[in-house]
Amino acid sequence: MRILIVNVNTTESMTEAIGAQARRAASPGTEIVALTPRFGAESVEGNFESYLCAVGVMDAVMRYDQPFDAVIQAGYGEHGREGLQELLEVPVVDITEAAASTAMFLGHKYAVITTLDRAVPLIEDRLKLAGLDARCASVRASGMAVLELESQPERAVDAIVQQAAKAVEEDHAEVICLGCGGMAELEDKVRSRTGVPVVDGVAAAVTIAESLVRLGLKTSKVRTYAPPRAKRITGFPLPDSLGR
Repeated sequence: MRILIVNVNTTESMTEAIGAQARRAASPGTEIVALTPRFGAESVEGNFESYLCAVGVMDAVMRYDQPFDAVIQAGYGEHGREGLQELLEVPVVDITEAAASTAMFLGHKYAVITTLDRAVPLIEDRLKLAGLDARCASVRASGMAVLELESQPERAVDAIVQQAAKAVEEDHAEVICLGCGGMAELEDKVRSRTGVPVVDGVAAAVTIAESLVRLGLKTSKVRTYAPPRAKRITGFPLPDSLGR
């Protein structure tokens, strides 16, 4: 089984970290291929960058020329998953939805700890669109920018752990979701401080993608995610052939 996991930003070191986290979660025999978009922002922290990354992610997937069994979009609260589902028959899993759906098996309410406050509405909207918002206790911002997760790791960990503790104590969350692909490997630190289960979206997405492939399930093409209609597309960076 081969799963593509696509970073939504163009920072290669973050792609490497996401790929490493995905490989730790993968079962024996599952190959993880981590992709970085050819174009886009170095970090995604707003609507403009999110819409841009959606095109970059589709471009990266459609330019990959080897067979694959599933795709994971490794961006928290970002746009684009629906576009990939139109282009592909294989399962497409978004880490935001993977983390939230997994968390609901573990407790009554979950909270998401993300980066900057401006990312909170994007995550709230993605959860609402996916029908996962009813059991979300809160979405809290750590105040750390995405790139600061790498440049100031100790400060980032402290800020994330602090907000996670507040989510449990003040918002009555029973599970914490790490709201950024760059937060991989923080589960133990947050768990030890809060005493609740902690879900990393990358790891959750890998296990869900593997399960869908093993069940032989594919994206429905009856209506919502039917392939794009054949028409002339001017100046769009995707390859000429949009279907698989």
